[in-house]
Amino acid sequence: MTSSQLLSRRDLDFLLYEWLGTEGLAARAPFAEHSRDTFDAMLDLAGEIAAERFAPINKLLDAEEPRIGPDGRVVHPAGLAEALRAYTDSGMPSATFGPEFGGMRVPFTVAQAAFAYFQAASVGASAYPLLASAGANLLVAHGTADQIERFARPIIEGRWYGTMCLSEPQAGSSLGDITTRAVPQDDGTYRLFGTKMWISGGDHGLSENIVHLVLARTPDAPAGVKGISLFIVPKVLVGPDGSLGERNDVALAGLNHKMGYRGTTNTLLNFGEGQATPGGAAGAVGHLVGEEGRGLACMFHMMNEARVTVGLGAVALGYTGYLHALAYARERTQGRPAGGKDASAPMVPIIDHPDVRRMLLAQKAYVEGGLALSLYCARLIDDRASGDEAARRRAHDLLEVLTPIAKSWPSQWCLTANDLAIQVHGGYGYTRDYAVEQFYRDNRLNPIHEGTHGVQGLDLLGRKVVAGSGAGLRLLVETLRATTGRARAAGGEAAAYAGLLDPAIDRLAEVTGVLWADGDPAVALANASVYLEAAGHVVVAWIWLEQLLAVSGNDAFAEGKRAAARYFFLYELPKTSPQFDLLAARDRTTLDLDPAVLG
Repeated sequence: MTSSQLLSRRDLDFLLYEWLGTEGLAARAPFAEHSRDTFDAMLDLAGEIAAERFAPINKLLDAEEPRIGPDGRVVHPAGLAEALRAYTDSGMPSATFGPEFGGMRVPFTVAQAAFAYFQAASVGASAYPLLASAGANLLVAHGTADQIERFARPIIEGRWYGTMCLSEPQAGSSLGDITTRAVPQDDGTYRLFGTKMWISGGDHGLSENIVHLVLARTPDAPAGVKGISLFIVPKVLVGPDGSLGERNDVALAGLNHKMGYRGTTNTLLNFGEGQATPGGAAGAVGHLVGEEGRGLACMFHMMNEARVTVGLGAVALGYTGYLHALAYARERTQGRPAGGKDASAPMVPIIDHPDVRRMLLAQKAYVEGGLALSLYCARLIDDRASGDEAARRRAHDLLEVLTPIAKSWPSQWCLTANDLAIQVHGGYGYTRDYAVEQFYRDNRLNPIHEGTHGVQGLDLLGRKVVAGSGAGLRLLVETLRATTGRARAAGGEAAAYAGLLDPAIDRLAEVTGVLWADGDPAVALANASVYLEAAGHVVVAWIWLEQLLAVSGNDAFAEGKRAAARYFFLYELPKTSPQFDLLAARDRTTLDLDPAVLG
């Protein structure tokens, strides 16, 4: 497989340089040693390693899912460790970190574009460095100097991996109901007792150590999320000098067997249920991150980064599925043009049939819109870290309101793109002979993990658009209207689409106010998922208008962008009108439904 079957490099170049102006980041102090040459070199290297080392093992990881061997250890195909070693040897794990960690301080925008290649090649293999990077960033932001040196540095160097341990069997997404306990010790450490479920990368033999970031409650903690603290709990104990010691009391209790995404172990972990740790005290040794009771605030640093990158992974799977379907449609011959009278005429490639072109154009609109949204959010992360104070604040506030959309919109619509890729292949798409069925199965996890679709809807409508008396929503609306103003001034097709988008922006603002008119969260949030989907389509329509304003020329690439924008505005944006009508009516169908009538 070549990198061109994973992502379109022409599209990446357009988004990074012609739209987002990523070269300009090199003028900022953190990135001053870079230029487009170094950015391009990183993209070239990522595409090469992804195509040569990750893509060839994708089907193998799916066929030979993780299992527990006779010695109690997780068994993976050997190719996984080799692929991850190539990733580490390339310097990718440390790329966004500074020279003090051996990194190059590459902008997050460029790093995300590069990482998308690995996600497209093997999303299961890429999850290990994804979680590791997000955990290291959390520790650098919230850990002590000692914690950064002992636990973050080995992750950044690619020697260790990490996890986030939030969910529990009885609690699921309801983190306020977790029961894992953390008991303080005289030496300043804690001993943890409890069970964590659905832990991606929770056990494996791919690294020297695994740094678990675990949410737990101290003995006097209040109920609810305000009583949650965050702890570093390594799989193998780490000495003050960074040396590895004995195994910590963290036990692999089982593996979850998944529909897809099988390259990543998904585990049930028990903390503090085995033998006593050194010093005679029972429990898994943990180290407090930040302050007691502030654990969820720290964990959101990792969760929000992971949410943006999970959205990118959904895009990558949708994108490679689209490229596979496009290639198949150009090669597969079947049928003749509608209205053709000569039954003996040669069959035509199926791309000549309008309905196949419709499915391909829909995929293109979803995946290219999703990639643009993901990279826009990555650029906000760079702006939040390196702009002036006003730019930092604006980037932070806009990213807050866009994060639920950046996670969930691609997870929904790039999965739909995978569904359409199967349909383009016809019966062959439903077999294992072609890759598209695995892309769909792998992508089906993304609306679930890192906060389900429903959780993201509650977050957007229940928190993000009402925070600061609606400041985030006002900023989003202001940003969208700035683009429609530019489009009106540009005239032509862009002005026409601005005329379609402006009323949808107005409805978004208006309906948000209607939903919260009486301050009743039960009514306001009853249809939060519908709100998320409508808001997401408005945002992606804006993203497409931005791309339309940035594209130039009349070559196939430019005309393809215009066709995809046309599709989104004529076929997709109109779907928001009945959604906004439903929301404005404050419909109570699901709220008042008696569960007994469901059977």
